[in-house]
Amino acid sequence: MTTEEVARVLAAPPRLGRSRLVLVDGPSGAGKTFYAARLAQALGERSVAVVHTDDLLDGWDDQFTYWARLERQVLAPIRLGAPGGYHPYDWHLRRFGTEWVTVWPAEIVIVEGVGSARAEGRAWASLTVYVDAPARVRRARSVLRDGPAMQPALRAWRRREAIHFAADGTAALADVRIDGAG
Repeated sequence: MTTEEVARVLAAPPRLGRSRLVLVDGPSGAGKTFYAARLAQALGERSVAVVHTDDLLDGWDDQFTYWARLERQVLAPIRLGAPGGYHPYDWHLRRFGTEWVTVWPAEIVIVEGVGSARAEGRAWASLTVYVDAPARVRRARSVLRDGPAMQPALRAWRRREAIHFAADGTAALADVRIDGAG
C-alpha cells in the first residue's frame, strides 16, 4: 500500500452521501480482499467500513446479480446517512444466515469483490480499483483457499467473470490498477 493510494482516496470527493466509496474489483484470487484490508489499515484513524460481496451472494449462481441487494441494503441507506446491513451468506449451509452485519456510514466505505466496480456503481464511487494477477497465481491461490473439490465450480466462475469484465470494461475504466501477484 502506498501513501499515494491513501492520498488519492482521501482527495476524492464523497459521492455516497458523506462517504467515499472505494470499489475494489478484479478476478477471483487476484488479491482483492488482501488489498482492501491493507487499504483499510493504511487509512489509520479514519472511520472505514469494509463490505465483502461474497457475503452478499446467494450461492455460486449469484455471481453478479447480488448488486440489487447491495444497493438496497447497504449503499442506499449509507447514501442517506443511515446504517445499512445484511445477513451474510453461509457457504457451508448454502443459505443466508441469521446474523446481522451492520455497515455504518463511515468516512470511507470499501466494497470488495468480483463485479463491485461495475458500471452501476461507478457513479457513486470516489475511487475504483482493479486488482489482477496472472492466471496461474490466481488458480494456485484458489486451490489453497478453496481446495481442489471447489475447482470445477470456480472454473465456471472464472469463465463468467471473464465475460463480465470484457463486457463491462472494468479494468480499463478503473481509476487505479494494482498488481496483486506480490
